[in-house]
Amino acid sequence: MSAPKLLLVEDDTALAELLEYRFESEGYDVRVTADGDDALIMAAEDTPDLVILDWMIEGTSGIEVCRRLRRDKATAHVPIIMLTAREAEDDRVRGLETGADDYLTKPFSPRELLARVAAVLRRVRPALAGETIEAGDLRLDPVAHRVERRGHTLQIGPTEYRLIKFFMEHPRRVFSRGQLLDAVWGTGSEIEERTVDVHIRRLRKAITVENARDPIRTVRSAGYALEPV
Repeated sequence: MSAPKLLLVEDDTALAELLEYRFESEGYDVRVTADGDDALIMAAEDTPDLVILDWMIEGTSGIEVCRRLRRDKATAHVPIIMLTAREAEDDRVRGLETGADDYLTKPFSPRELLARVAAVLRRVRPALAGETIEAGDLRLDPVAHRVERRGHTLQIGPTEYRLIKFFMEHPRRVFSRGQLLDAVWGTGSEIEERTVDVHIRRLRKAITVENARDPIRTVRSAGYALEPV
């Protein structure tokens, strides 16, 4: 299972180095910046699984970075934990209303931040925590790389596995071919968008079982979505 990707945006060098060390020790893939503008570029180039974002940073403010990440379709679903020295209730409310998933006031224990990150990832991306994902009658074990449907173990290729895993992590959400290419093949991929259609057909065939309808919905001029049965 690939390491969860964290983007840490913190301008306190000592704290950033400490958190980078602690998270890497726990198996996370960590990228660090002290600048809000750089953070937006880094998130666009390689979508993180979670963002740890300080409120008071260089360049674009943390609260504005949070707002822009939520506006961008590619990062709108990425969980954000905000760090700040601001203790006022209004500030906490403002951060949460802007789109933060959690809020931690400085000073804090790195152990508490580790626990909060793990909790958020378990809630929004179960596979990153090594937990089984269920969507309707589909069940995916990310540790064993096994997909089951109605008691049947499905024979799925590696690309189709990544596709169904992504769909199951975001059920009922419509994704364009371009978004699926970025999520499954990686940003900067030179594969043509029509290739997605080929793998969707293979995936549909692989997850077909007797007396069960196709859970993958084609949305005309928009893309595809998983509609759990």
